[in-house]
Amino acid sequence: MNQPKIVRPEESQPAHVVWYDRKKYVTLNFRVQKPKDVQVEIQPDKLIMYCKNDTDDVFYNELYFYDKIQINDSRERVYDRNIHVLLRKMRPDHAWPRLQKDAAKASWIAVDFDNWRDWENEEDDGKEEYDRYMDIIQDMASNNKGQTPDMGDLSDSD
Repeated sequence: MNQPKIVRPEESQPAHVVWYDRKKYVTLNFRVQKPKDVQVEIQPDKLIMYCKNDTDDVFYNELYFYDKIQINDSRERVYDRNIHVLLRKMRPDHAWPRLQKDAAKASWIAVDFDNWRDWENEEDDGKEEYDRYMDIIQDMASNNKGQTPDMGDLSDSD
C-alpha cells in the first residue's frame, strides 16, 4: 500500500465537501474560502486533501471512496471559494449511493442536491451537454485559465 505523500497535520479540521454522482464521474467541491497551499493526492481508493484558508486555518480531509476511480483521468482545480475535484469512475454506469466506503456518514460530507440527478433510469438526455462541459473544463485545465467559461451556449444546437 502506498504511503500518503500528505501527512495529517496535528491541528486541522475537515473542510466541508458537497458531492454528486454522474454516470462516468463523481464530483466533489471542498468548501474553503480563498484556499492556499492546496495539496490533493488522488489514489484509486482514496483522496487526501490539505489546504489553508485566508485566515490560515488548516484543513485536512481523508476519504475512502465507495468504489475505485481512475487516477489518471481524475483532476482537481482551485477556485476562490472551493476546491473542485473530478473523479473518473473505474466502473461507469455504476451508481454511488454514498461517497465513502464506510456507511457511517461523516458530518462534513453532504450531497450537492443542486447538481444531483437520478441518472440510473434516464436515457443519455444530458450526455452531449455534459461531455461538452467536460471538454471545456479539461481545456481550461490544460490552458490554465482562471476564468469560468460562459455556459450560455450549451443549449444551442450546432
